[in-house]
Amino acid sequence: MRILVTGATGLVGSALVRQLVAQDATVRIFRRPDSPLDALGDAVDAVEHATGDLTKAHTVQQAMEGITHVYHAAARVDLGADLRALRPVNVHGTAHVLNAAQQAGATRVVHTSSIAALGRPASHKGLISEDNAWTGRPDRSAYAQTKRESELEVHRSIAEGLDAVIVNPALVFGTGRPDASTHRIVQAVRSERLPGVPPGGTCVVDAEDVAMGMRRAMLHGTTGRRYILGSQNLPWVAIIRKLAEAHGVDAPSRIISEGWLRAAGGLAEAWAWVTRGTPRFSRTMARSASRTLRYDTTRARTELECTFRPFAETAARIAETG
Repeated sequence: MRILVTGATGLVGSALVRQLVAQDATVRIFRRPDSPLDALGDAVDAVEHATGDLTKAHTVQQAMEGITHVYHAAARVDLGADLRALRPVNVHGTAHVLNAAQQAGATRVVHTSSIAALGRPASHKGLISEDNAWTGRPDRSAYAQTKRESELEVHRSIAEGLDAVIVNPALVFGTGRPDASTHRIVQAVRSERLPGVPPGGTCVVDAEDVAMGMRRAMLHGTTGRRYILGSQNLPWVAIIRKLAEAHGVDAPSRIISEGWLRAAGGLAEAWAWVTRGTPRFSRTMARSASRTLRYDTTRARTELECTFRPFAETAARIAETG
């Protein structure tokens, strides 16, 4: 088994590479020439490095030579970016990986999507499962749309004969990547700079458990099937409280209303327009943080026999590593 991992220097990808190396797997990572390698730890010298760009198909094809199994974990995760900025990596880059895998005769691909790509339940109190149909509602982020489109590329490749499985991780927390979106949340809590807490909630998961779920999907997943990888459905107030407790600081008690969040998002968007940058916060993000979305992880727990550590344990691990 010769394994290629894209997104190998990211929060999830680096956890996956470390686990694969610990199992003495033969691993090649595909990364940009300027990707930071710190998150890989000691595994950095135990893998083969192939450099390139997901948006350049020929570099992906070169990296795929001799590969039998592929974990596609690379993506641009940016809730403030638009479709024009996200599609080249999240959609076209995924197509390049799948096409190259097919041409190389790879045995199986595990594609890392997101819970953002899932449909919504008819009732706001219902659990979201892998079978919820995508509705394309106007309040969905460009990131969510591109992750959905990347899944369509997977199904296209399956129809053409490729064996592929999809995993949909929840909101991922972990260590090793200070530029990860959830790390910014941790930093704000740790420094007690968080002015308040959004009124919504979501599903959270540890990066190490996502990596384990990806490995189990490679071995036991059903072709074309989705698997939600998540630990607990928690309100934001509980997520922030557990992070604060782990770091020994006070958690903010103020609940910020959706109206205030959307106003802040509008201001951030306006400033980004003036500076020609990407907003760090947006009205779409405000809506998302204000919704309580709960996910059903039964399929991964039963079919893949995945186990997920409670979020309090993840928070403690993050605090211990600084």
